[in-house]
Amino acid sequence: MNFQEAWEKQPMSKPRIEKVTVNMGVGESGDKLLTAEKVVSEITGQKPVRTLAKQTNPAFNIRKKLPIGLKITLRGKKAEEFLKDAFTAFTASGKQLFTYSFDKRGNFSFGIPEHIDFPNQKYDPSVGIYGMDICVTFEKPGYSVKRRKAKRANIPAKHLVSKEEAINYIETIYGIKVEQE
Repeated sequence: MNFQEAWEKQPMSKPRIEKVTVNMGVGESGDKLLTAEKVVSEITGQKPVRTLAKQTNPAFNIRKKLPIGLKITLRGKKAEEFLKDAFTAFTASGKQLFTYSFDKRGNFSFGIPEHIDFPNQKYDPSVGIYGMDICVTFEKPGYSVKRRKAKRANIPAKHLVSKEEAINYIETIYGIKVEQE
């Protein structure tokens, strides 16, 4: 039995995207970080959160707790729409998604080297080019049992998202070919 038949037979076993996390490491604060914020908020439609440096590095002129990056968490329809655009940008840059990008729970990550690969983004010399990392987290319906406060319980192993399920989901829903290593 393939995954589609199993998902139709038991809808609670079909994986879904819990969240999409977009991370952009700028490496410095100031004007460069502000322009990166504008770029990311324009692409995602949400305001980013700044990430702070964990330690001081005098070689790069970075002090501890200095904002040097951005991150955004997308959920629901926004996450799915963004992922479609991200896959368009990913394939436009000539990259491929490999099986080693997936972990054993089906979550995966990929990078986009240039933000101008996204639809409706044009190169502006005053802005520059920014790359970003995108992490996709999967879950199945019923995962809230693990997160709730009252009567919390573990998720059974057969209800966890597997690597193969996530790969099949990405290939069928988004039409992205996942290559073997």
